[in-house]
This record gives sequence, C-alpha cells and structure tokens, in this order.
Amino acid sequence: MDFDEFREFGHASIEFLINYLSGIRERDVLPSTAPYAVINQLPKEIPEQPDHWREVLKDLENIILPGLTHWQSPYFNAFYPSSSSAGSIIGELLIAGIGVLGFSWICSPACTELEVVVMDWLAKFLKLPAHFQHASDGPGGGVIQGSASEAVLVAVLAAREQAVASYRESHPELSESEVRGRLVAYSSDQSNSCIEKAGVLAAMPIRLLPAGEDFVLRGDTLRGAIEEDVAAGRIPVICVATLGTTGTCAYDDIESLSAVCEEFKVWLHVDAAYAGGAFALEECSDLRKGLDRVDSLNFNLHKFMLVNFDCSAMWLRDANKVVDSFNVDRIYLKHKHEGQSQIPDFRHWQIPLGRRFRALKVWITFRTLGAEGLRNHVRKHIELAKQFEQLVLKDSRFELVAPRALGLICFRPKGDNEITTQLLQRLMDRKKIYMVKAEHAGRQFLRFVVCGMDTKASDIDFAWQEIESQLTDLQAEQSLVARKSGNVGDIAQHFQIHLSTENATHEKSQ
Repeated sequence: MDFDEFREFGHASIEFLINYLSGIRERDVLPSTAPYAVINQLPKEIPEQPDHWREVLKDLENIILPGLTHWQSPYFNAFYPSSSSAGSIIGELLIAGIGVLGFSWICSPACTELEVVVMDWLAKFLKLPAHFQHASDGPGGGVIQGSASEAVLVAVLAAREQAVASYRESHPELSESEVRGRLVAYSSDQSNSCIEKAGVLAAMPIRLLPAGEDFVLRGDTLRGAIEEDVAAGRIPVICVATLGTTGTCAYDDIESLSAVCEEFKVWLHVDAAYAGGAFALEECSDLRKGLDRVDSLNFNLHKFMLVNFDCSAMWLRDANKVVDSFNVDRIYLKHKHEGQSQIPDFRHWQIPLGRRFRALKVWITFRTLGAEGLRNHVRKHIELAKQFEQLVLKDSRFELVAPRALGLICFRPKGDNEITTQLLQRLMDRKKIYMVKAEHAGRQFLRFVVCGMDTKASDIDFAWQEIESQLTDLQAEQSLVARKSGNVGDIAQHFQIHLSTENATHEKSQ
C-alpha cells in the first residue's frame, strides 16, 4: 500500500467511524450473534494475496460490527464507562503511526517527558497531594499503566518485595522462603476482582474483609484482621482500598484505613478507577480525604476523562520503592543520561519492558477539551444519574439499594430475586439497553451506569421507559399465570402486583 492509497484508506476509515458513532443509537446495544458466528464467516488462513481495503471495511461492517457490544452507545449502562472522544481517537491513530516504544528516555525522550508533563497536569487537575508530582522535591511521581489491574499488581508486587527485604533485615534467622510463606494482604469483599487476582499472581493471599452494611470498609475491621494475623505469625503487607467499588460505587474510609496502615507499617493502595475523576470537582472534595497518607493510587482515564482504553494513571508516593523492586538492567538498556537527572525510565515502574506512547492521546484529549470540558463531562454524568434516580423513586414498584454515587444507581424491583433476574433477562433479550446485576447480603439488584460518548437526557428517558415497560409486561404475565393456576394465594399476590402496576401508570401520567 503506497501513501496515496494509505491516505484514501485513512479518509474512508475516519468516515466509517463518524458514521458508526453518529448512528450508534440506531443499533441494538447488544449483538444478536450466536457463538462461532464470526469465526465461521472468516477464512481459516491468512489470504495469500492482499485484499483491497474496501473489502476489509465491508467485512468490518457486515461481519465484525454485528458481533460487537457497542460500548460507546448511550444505551450501554453496564459495568462502568469506557469512553472516548474525537481527540483521543486521533491520538490513538497518531500513536500507531508514529510507532515508538518508550521504555527508556533514550528510546524516545519526548515520549517519556510528555508522560511526566501530563501526569503532573492530571495530579494538579485532580487536586492530589503535591508529593505525587514529578515536579515535587520528593521521590514521588505518576506513570501511565495499561489498566487498573496492572496498577494494582504493581503496587502489590512492590509492597511484597519491600516487606520481604524489611522483615529479613529485622529477622535474619528466617529464610526468604519462610518470610514469603507468611505474607498476607487485605481488601474489601466489595473490591474489584483484579485485586484478588493480583494476590494470586503475587503468590500472596489477600483476605477480603467484610464491608459494613453501607458497603464501606473501615479501619476497625482492618485492625482486627491485622492483629489476628500478627498473633498467628503472619506478616501484613498491603491493604488495597477502593474509592468507587464495583458493585455500588461505595467509598472505603481512607482516613481510618491509613491510620491503621501507618501503625502497622502496611502499604496502602487506593483503587479509584472510577471515582477518581470526581476528585476534580470541589463539590466532591470529601473523596480526597486521606489521600495525603496513601502510598499509591490509580485512576482509569478511560472511565471519566474521555481517553479511550487502555489508559490507567498511577501515582506513587515513593517511586524508588517500585524501581528498587522491579529494576533489571541489561547493557543494551543503558544510556549515558541514566541516573544523571530526575527524569524516570518508566520501564522500572511497570510489568512489561515495552510501553506505548499513551501520553500522546492524553495530551491531545486534555488540550482539545480543556479542564473545564473535562469537569463538565463528569458533572453531566452525575446530573443524568440524578435524573434516572428520580425516575426510580417515582415508581413505587422499585426501590434503591444504595445511595446514588456519581453516575451509578443501584435499584431493583420490589420482591424476591427471581423478579430481578427475569426483568434483566427480558431486557437482555430485547437488546435495547445493557445492564448487569450485582448482589449483596443475598439480595440481587440492577446497576444502571451513565456511559457512552454523548449521552443525553432523552437517552435516560428511553432507558427508563424500556425498564418500566418490561416490568409491567412481566407482572402482567405473572398475574395471568396465577389466575390460570387457581391458586388463591398467587391471585392475591399478583392482584397486589396489578394494583402496583396501575398505581405506577397513574403516577407516570400525573
């Protein structure tokens, strides 16, 4: 492919994306394909001769897109946002075209230095403690990891190596294997699965401590677990707290957890993958309490900052602890400026050697949106979530399970778990909106999250109409079944359901 054809292909691909994104509301958010549908439509081997790019785009439209779940759709309300923007998309294109690997400064000085700049920009924008900036006098700084899973694993591994070195120094009579066999870590039973997985990969058990009835992990619970482990001869290493838990977006009590971690010399990492974006808002300043006392934290830019996946910001209070744990040097990796400046070689801050030029898409996104645009985006998600919350509260057939948190509402139809399961299944079968379930204390509920590149108030109304109409149909079917069965108890129960449906319809008409 020569440059003229490349230009034509590029223009056509941009048009393809514009048409896809501008018309995304017209597509079902969930695919209708069966397993192996894509596999069976594609050749079993690489084509011997090159296909024309027009054929490639045709297959993208006809084979690939029908098999996708549309994450940028405003009707994608599952998990958490994985948003993008025009600036980020162009940034990703430029990253691929420029094609540098920035594992050390000499490999591409601008790649490293731009990352230093945007990570300090972001730290200031989120109002993080100054010691997390590269520009500070201390050893702190930020780095872009691929995902929150990577950031958590880096923190767990670094904390593990620091604990092993420290404990062996104070207990020389123990072998390294004996020390490693006693290590233990902590998190909440509401934390993301990546935290438990980090413990598996680090060969260190992570105790998932019970959160309170409000889904929050507090210092008293952590203290009890640590004291129990110390008495049993185990060695506490790290606590991974969460600001914005996966199920309900609950916020662990960082201040009380940090006090316990400081007392027992335990590393405290904060996973703020979703809620971290709200640090930038003064009205959410309570979320920043205690962050001056944590050792590390992470935040996913692809959730709230309109930078496409993969892009997870991680800050370290003392980056030397990670560098000391991960430093493996070879002669081919050395350069004359190594160790002569404060500019980092980020290969020592991560799991892989190679690293993408992610800072470029961050820089372009920040410049094309500005700080005000980023804050407005977060506030927009919050306002749209408030709109959905009010719709839930106005329908007496539903109940909230937890307080609304940023762009997430946790709710359920009143009744047993089977009603929640059946309602979600009906919604999944229709494919108009996409939500997922969560569970706490035996009670299942639905999570509605504001997502998508450009979600509007009308999209929230559309989603709610889909939800409440499907519950109405479900209750009508259950009532009919009960009447046919002749079960008086069922009839009475479903008569109440019918009244609730009528009441909800009446309330909606007011």
